[in-house]
Amino acid sequence: MTKARPEVLFDRALEDLPAGLRWREWMRRIEAVLFASGVPVPREDLARVVGQEASVDLLIRDLAADLADRPYQVVRVGAGWLLRTRPAYAAAIRTAADVADQALELSPSDTAVLAAIAYHQPISRGGLKEIFGEEISRERIGRLSARGLIATGPREPRRGAPYTFVTTETFLAAFGFESLRDLPDREQLADAGLANS
Repeated sequence: MTKARPEVLFDRALEDLPAGLRWREWMRRIEAVLFASGVPVPREDLARVVGQEASVDLLIRDLAADLADRPYQVVRVGAGWLLRTRPAYAAAIRTAADVADQALELSPSDTAVLAAIAYHQPISRGGLKEIFGEEISRERIGRLSARGLIATGPREPRRGAPYTFVTTETFLAAFGFESLRDLPDREQLADAGLANS
């Protein structure tokens, strides 16, 4: 979500630089913004640090190519981008860095509820009850919500208008998805014995 920021004197256009150096500086600015952010940065925010004639998508593409031999990469998550360490370096990070507070550590039942929400969203607690055959506790929903993995969605168009639940960009980032289209196919999960068809 884009936040209002105070105006500062900032040379976006960089007209005093030759075209090649200007492009490289815009790439570095985008890299710096992504590096400093812990959440996906939308196109509109990235566009604030480059000239009006610059294409954020092309700058991202060139930055991704520039980082090809680095231990981190630019990834698309929802409506924005972020820098993420390449999976090949996960063991090194777990060995040397204190990242325990970043681990999801979801119980199997929390994972099942999260998957049901992801595949059936927007879904109410009543819809979850139909899937699991039992009431899903408010505490479980609260835990997933407190971790930013789910949020309330539109109200159901029926008596009492119960809230529904949807996954968030935090969910996408945590599981390495660009969008919900990246969820594993349900039929493939069923064929692998990981889900009911």
